[in-house]
Amino acid sequence: MKNHAMNEYDVIVIGVGGMGSATLFHLAQRGFRVLGIERYDVPNDMGSSHGVTRMIRLAYHEDPSYVPLLRRAYALWHQLENMSGERLLLITGSIRAGSESSSLFLGSKEACEIHHVDHQVLAGPEVNRRFPGYQLPEDIMAVYDPDGGLLLSERCIVAHVNAALDQGAQLHGREQVLAWEPLGDGIRVDTERDTYTAKKLVICAGAWAGKLIPELAQWAVPERQVLAWFLPSRPELYRPHAFPPFGLEVEEGRFYGFPSYGIPGFKVGLYHHLGQQVDPDTMDRDVHPEDEEVLRDFTRRYFPEASGPTLALKTCLFTNSPDEHFILDRHPSFANVFIAAGFSGHGFKFCSVVGEVMADLVESGDTPHDLSLFKLSRLWVA
Repeated sequence: MKNHAMNEYDVIVIGVGGMGSATLFHLAQRGFRVLGIERYDVPNDMGSSHGVTRMIRLAYHEDPSYVPLLRRAYALWHQLENMSGERLLLITGSIRAGSESSSLFLGSKEACEIHHVDHQVLAGPEVNRRFPGYQLPEDIMAVYDPDGGLLLSERCIVAHVNAALDQGAQLHGREQVLAWEPLGDGIRVDTERDTYTAKKLVICAGAWAGKLIPELAQWAVPERQVLAWFLPSRPELYRPHAFPPFGLEVEEGRFYGFPSYGIPGFKVGLYHHLGQQVDPDTMDRDVHPEDEEVLRDFTRRYFPEASGPTLALKTCLFTNSPDEHFILDRHPSFANVFIAAGFSGHGFKFCSVVGEVMADLVESGDTPHDLSLFKLSRLWVA
């Protein structure tokens, strides 16, 4: 006879990418018997957390209220580095730039001023002199954040997972969740392999959130994204010590880019790339000439010495909420189900603190972190 107690947990976490791996760790660290279930490999290149690097910064144009969460995220990333013995965060500085009236420049400057973040305001030519890999026009204004930098995204996931396993967490990869439902005062989760029960459930499923919570589908919309790596003619200008990652709002759109690290090449992407809303199960994961062209044209104009031969092209996914703010909340209909979703292309840097937030919600139903911007009630009332 099967021992059903082996499949009983305090908490189940669905999705073990950036957010799920951090949640798994924080729950295990607090002594919960926790199971993480991941549909693909751990880590994998099917969702939103691959591609070697992600940006971290305090100059946060999206909303000044993110800055306190970011400060806690930095502290937790450093703690994870100490636990893992591995470098996960590189401080390089960061650039947020656009016209003098752009939301990217004004919002970044405002966040720095409100929260007394160390920063410098630079005109485009000043950026170019300081960081010769840049070739910004004279009418561009930039906020330089000296505490900005890079997170090594796949390594961060691995570090969170290893730390969770050290604390007794269980982890199943390559196992698709088919359904979940209330069961008494707990939750039942059915997968393609087995059935599990838990007192509480955390859903960190990224682009698949709307498939696991159908009511969420209109509020957490997957979008196809493409990244390119180009070979610079002067590679030394695009090393981390010489080239801070950037966000740049120009007439062609809002782009972002990174120094060469981990794999060769200047890395560049366009927010909301070609505006393609997709089903993550059927998304076109191939890359086409029009995908490359929009990224190369931008690079040629603003970073001409980085616009050499193509080295790599990769697809990934954004999962956008209508206002592009996160969804961190309890399920409106089920008090023991918690949701982390809708990270809208700027969430990875928060993984460390989102894991802490979700563990707080599971443990006590509340958190000392201010979640007023992230309440599901702004979008969906059950």
